[in-house]
Amino acid sequence: MRVTLEYGKTGLEVELPDDRVVGPLTIQPVPPLVDPLAVLRHKLAQPTGSAPLAQLASGRRTACIAICDITRPVPNPLLLPPILETLESAGILPENILILIATGLHRPNEGDELVELVGPEVASRYRVENHHGKELAEHTYLGTTPKGVPAWIDTRFVSADLKITIGLIEPHLMAGYSGGRKLICPGLAALETVKIWHGPQFLEHPKADCGFLEGNPVHEENTRIARMAGCDFIVNVTLDAHRQITSIVAGDMVQAFLEGVRFIENVVKAEVAEPCDVVVTSAAGYPLDTTFYQAVKGMTGALPIVKQGGTIIIAASLTEGIGSPEFQSLFRDHASLPVFMERILGKDYFVMDQWQLEEMAKVCRKAKVKIVSDGIPPATLNTLFVEAAPSVEQAVADSLAEYGPTAKIAVIPKGPYVLPVVAAG
Repeated sequence: MRVTLEYGKTGLEVELPDDRVVGPLTIQPVPPLVDPLAVLRHKLAQPTGSAPLAQLASGRRTACIAICDITRPVPNPLLLPPILETLESAGILPENILILIATGLHRPNEGDELVELVGPEVASRYRVENHHGKELAEHTYLGTTPKGVPAWIDTRFVSADLKITIGLIEPHLMAGYSGGRKLICPGLAALETVKIWHGPQFLEHPKADCGFLEGNPVHEENTRIARMAGCDFIVNVTLDAHRQITSIVAGDMVQAFLEGVRFIENVVKAEVAEPCDVVVTSAAGYPLDTTFYQAVKGMTGALPIVKQGGTIIIAASLTEGIGSPEFQSLFRDHASLPVFMERILGKDYFVMDQWQLEEMAKVCRKAKVKIVSDGIPPATLNTLFVEAAPSVEQAVADSLAEYGPTAKIAVIPKGPYVLPVVAAG
């Protein structure tokens, strides 16, 4: 069986033994919107749980629109113009509109990448700036939550008369689903906020996982923080396997987000009859698979259907390397994942981005991880608590030899965009 895994900008074609494969597991086919612009304009005028955007904008002098960074394939060049047109028609001057890239703690998006993110017309006409999560002075303190998280949110957003966010709803390894409140926390939050909210007290909770909202403390806490910051209006989309828009929700930050989740939750689920010995997956290709840090999402996405003691084989381009200097230091400073976990479960240790290695530790407690990549040399990959493999085919052959003639392989070509589950009963 020939399968194309999402890999970089080109994909990676692999050959797998037909008699062993379960899948490929994909999101359910949903027809893309025939005229997404018309749907968006309708949603701006008749949103969920809020007044129309034009009415909200009337009488406001300044506006801040938070958008996802380059790691999310949100079709901003299509979504932004009708929103900006609505704001200007309501009397907000272009020079008083800021488009703020919700980088969280990721690197800034600049130059050609910024133009790619918003489109050339928007980039040339409006201010487009990056959030800087490490610069505490650029944030406003909104108070500390009952669970002890200090809420520091980008002052440019907090101080705007009108606050809008644009995002994508998809499965998320910690918060259940992306979109909605996540544009604000962690998108516009300071490190001082994220390091507590992404700490073990939240991430080790069993509901802090893909597909869970109810009872998920990560989701509940960032919703609380986003409400503290204030958000007047959201526009969120869902995408199909070809990144075409399948739905648009708009309006109240909570109500519109939950409407989008209800649409997407059954679309992204893919069932297997029983856990598999091997899962072949991806990190969803560009722009999500550019770093090892982001590729962890592909590993966690496979976790629900791999057998205890099984193997996850993931292909990721990793064209930008491992990740932040802080994330890289975690591998140098710890001899093993158990040593790392023991350290972070104490009270006196913190390194930015440790939460992603904590998520990877969850994976490695259940399965081995083999990585296929052109972006990081095998010798370096082997220092990252995973095993480098020369090809998907070789990694599969080695795993089948280990698990025997009855071993099964699940294949998830688009990685974390799919929510695999074991069928009940």
